[in-house]
Amino acid sequence: MKKFNNLTIRSFQDGLRAKDFSAEEITRTYLANINKENKNLNAYLDIFEDDSIKEAKRVDLMIEHGDELPSLAGVPVALKDNMLIRGTRTSAASKILESYIASYDAHVTELLKRQNAVFLGKTNLDEFAMGSSTENSAFGATKNPHDITRAPGGSSGGSTAAVAAGLALVALGSDTGGSIRQPAAFCGVVGLKPTYGAVSRRGLIAMASSLDQIGPITKTVEDAAILFNAIRGIDNFDSTSANAEGVYDPLAYHREKLKQLKIGIPKEYFSPDLDPNVAKALESVMDKFKSLGFKIVSMSLPHTEYALSVYYIIMPAEVSTNLARFDGIRYARIKNENTKNLKDIYMGQRGLGFGDEAKRRILLGTFVLSAGHYDAYYAKAQKVRALIKADFDEAFKGVDVILAPTTPTPAFKLGEKTKDPVSMYLSDIFTIPANLAGNPAISIPVKHYEVGSGELPIGFQLIGKHFHERDILGMGRMYEETNDK
Repeated sequence: MKKFNNLTIRSFQDGLRAKDFSAEEITRTYLANINKENKNLNAYLDIFEDDSIKEAKRVDLMIEHGDELPSLAGVPVALKDNMLIRGTRTSAASKILESYIASYDAHVTELLKRQNAVFLGKTNLDEFAMGSSTENSAFGATKNPHDITRAPGGSSGGSTAAVAAGLALVALGSDTGGSIRQPAAFCGVVGLKPTYGAVSRRGLIAMASSLDQIGPITKTVEDAAILFNAIRGIDNFDSTSANAEGVYDPLAYHREKLKQLKIGIPKEYFSPDLDPNVAKALESVMDKFKSLGFKIVSMSLPHTEYALSVYYIIMPAEVSTNLARFDGIRYARIKNENTKNLKDIYMGQRGLGFGDEAKRRILLGTFVLSAGHYDAYYAKAQKVRALIKADFDEAFKGVDVILAPTTPTPAFKLGEKTKDPVSMYLSDIFTIPANLAGNPAISIPVKHYEVGSGELPIGFQLIGKHFHERDILGMGRMYEETNDK
C-alpha cells in the first residue's frame, strides 16, 4: 500500500490516464488494506468487495476505449452508514436497523455513481449519528489510527479513520453539530461541512433535519473541493436543497484575490480552558496566515456561549420526531418472543433496538416538546438560535472568514467521557455554532500528521459566509500548500 499512501484525487486520475496503475489494482490494494487493518480499527461495518472490483473494471474499460473520465472515476470512496445505497444494508449503527436493506439511492450516491466512483463499503458511526466518539455504535467502537487507545471523534469516526489509515481515498460523512469536522481534527484529515442546503439530504437517515448536512472527508483541501463539487446542487426531491449555481465556484483558486479576504478571530473561541497544545497550534496557524499576507482582526460572536445549550434543546426535539418512524415494523424487525400485541411490538422493538444515547436524546426531545415545556425550552431555544445566526451575519459585514479551533482538545481516550455525557457534548462546543447558523465550515490539520508517529493531530476551523465555500476552500489550499514546504 505504501506507494499509494499519498494518492489524491488529482494524482489518482493522472496515474489512471498515464496507465501507471489500473483502477482495479488500486481497488484491490485498498480492499487488502481494509481486510488487514479493519479488525483493529473497526472503521467499516460493511465491505463491498465484489461490487467495488466490478466498478473498477468498468472504469478500466472506459480508459481502454478512450472514453472521457468523470473527475471521480475509479476513486475508492467510503460512505458513512447513514446514507443509502440501493440493495445494501444501511443500519445507522443501530440494532433497530440491523437488517434494513435500502430500497433507493441517496442523492449523493446517485451523483457518485454517475461519476463512476468505486464504493468500498459503509463506515461506522455513533448510532443514528448521535455522539462525538463513535463509541455509541451498536457494532463496537471505532479506534483512532494515530493511537488505538483513543477515540477517532464522532459521529463520522469510521469515515475519518478510514481516510486517515489509508482504507479509503476519500469518504463522505454527515455533520449535525460537528460530526465531520471534530473527527477530522482528531484523525488529522480534512472535513468540510457545506452550507445548509448546498448538498441534498435525500437518502440520509435524518437525525435533526434543520441541522444535518453531508460533506467530504479527504486528505487534502483540494480533494475536499473536488468531492464537494461532485455532490453539491439542487435536488427536486429535497425542498431544503439550494440552487447556488453561479453564486460560487468551490474549485476557484486565485491566490491574490484570496489575500484580500479579511480573517476574524472570535474571542469567545479562545478561552483559558483551551488545551495548551491546541492554543499553541492555533497561534502557529495565525502566524502562517499573517505571513501569507492576510489581515487578521479580533471580533466577537456574543451569543456563542449559548450555542451548546440551544443545540441540546433543538437537536433532541428533532431527534424525537425523526426517530418515531423506527417502530420495528416498517423498516426492520428485531426477533422478540414476548410480543403479543401492537403495544408489545412498539415497546419491545424500541427498547431493544435503540442504544442508551439514542434513548437519552429521544427522552430529552420529547420533554422539551411536551405541553408546558415547549414555550419554556424549545421556543426560547429557537429565538436564541436566531440571535446566534444574527451574530454571524453581523460579523461577516466586517470580515470574510472566521478562524477558530475545531476542538478544545486533541483526541481523548476511549471510555474517558462515556459516563459523562456533558463532558462528551463539550467536545463539539466550537463546531455547533456553524450548524445552528447554517454556515459552511472546514477543519484542516495544523500540519501533516503521519499515522504511527505518536503525535496526536490538531485541527483548525475556517467558517465562511453562506454559499462561500470557495473562500474557506481557497484559503485552506493556500495554507496547506505553503505549510507543506
